Amino acid sequence: MDYSEHRFRAQDGLELYYRDYGDRLSDCVPVLCLAGLTRNSVDFHDLALHLSPRRRVIALDLRGRGQSAHDPNPANYAPPTYLSDIVHLLVVTGCHKVIVIGTSLGGLLAMALGAVRATALAGVIINDIGPEIDPKGVARISGYAGKTPDAMTLDQAAEHMQALFSPAFPDYSLEEWREEARRGMRQREDGLLVQDYDPAVAKNATEQGDNPLGFWPYFNSLANVPVLTIRGELSDILSVETFAAMAKAKPDMVQLTCPNRGHTPNLSEPVCLAAIDAFLEAHGNVPH
Repeated sequence: MDYSEHRFRAQDGLELYYRDYGDRLSDCVPVLCLAGLTRNSVDFHDLALHLSPRRRVIALDLRGRGQSAHDPNPANYAPPTYLSDIVHLLVVTGCHKVIVIGTSLGGLLAMALGAVRATALAGVIINDIGPEIDPKGVARISGYAGKTPDAMTLDQAAEHMQALFSPAFPDYSLEEWREEARRGMRQREDGLLVQDYDPAVAKNATEQGDNPLGFWPYFNSLANVPVLTIRGELSDILSVETFAAMAKAKPDMVQLTCPNRGHTPNLSEPVCLAAIDAFLEAHGNVPH
C-alpha cells in the first residue's frame, strides 16, 4: 500500500480517518488535503502519489464522509466543528506547519484556518472556490447532494456520474467515468456502489443558507500566507469576476485557470501538477 491508514478521536469522541503518505521525517513542509462537501481523501490519491516521494501528504475524511464516522448530531456538519477536527488532526500528526490543498468546501476551510490558526499555514492551495460562490453552481449541487441514489452497478454508477458532472469534464472517456464512480462512491459487499457520505452532510449545508458577508473575511485572513488559486475554466462555482477580485485583494496570489474543466479540477491535470509543484518548491521546502 502506498499510504498508511489511521484513525483518531475528535474533541467530541467521534472517530475520524486519514491517509498518511510519504516520509514523516521529511524536511519538506507536509501537505494537508481537504476534500469537497460530499467527497473524501480518495480524491487526492493520485496527487498524493505524485507528491509523496518528496514530502508527507495527509488526506482527511471529514466527519460523515468516507471512512470517518457519521455524526449522530447533524448540526456538527458545519465549519466550526470541521475546523476543530482539523486543528486536532494537526496535533495528532505532529504537524506544526502545513500547506493546505483544499477543494471546494476544503478550500473554504483552508481560508478559515487563516482566521483561527494562521501560524500553522506555510501556504494554501485553493481549488475552484472563492469568497463569493456563484449561485448557479450552488443550485446545481443542491439538486443532487443529499439525495440518496439506489445502489448501482459500476456501469450504472458511471452513467450517473456522467449525467451529473459531464459539463465539468467534457473530455472524459467511459473508462474515466468508471474510475470517477469508483473514486466517488463506496462498494458494498455485494459489489454494488452506493454514496460514500452521510446525507445529512448536504442537508445541513443547504439549511445553513448563504453567508451574507460571503467568505471575504476568511480569504483576507490569508493576507500574509502564500496562496495559489486554481479555477476550472468552465466552473459554475468560482466565477471569473470573483477570481479577478481575489487577485485584486491579494496581488501576490498565484492564479491558474485549468482548461476544459469545471467544478472541480481533479488536480492531476498536467497544468495543475506543474503549478502545485512550483508552489511547493517556492514555499514548502523549509524544515518544519
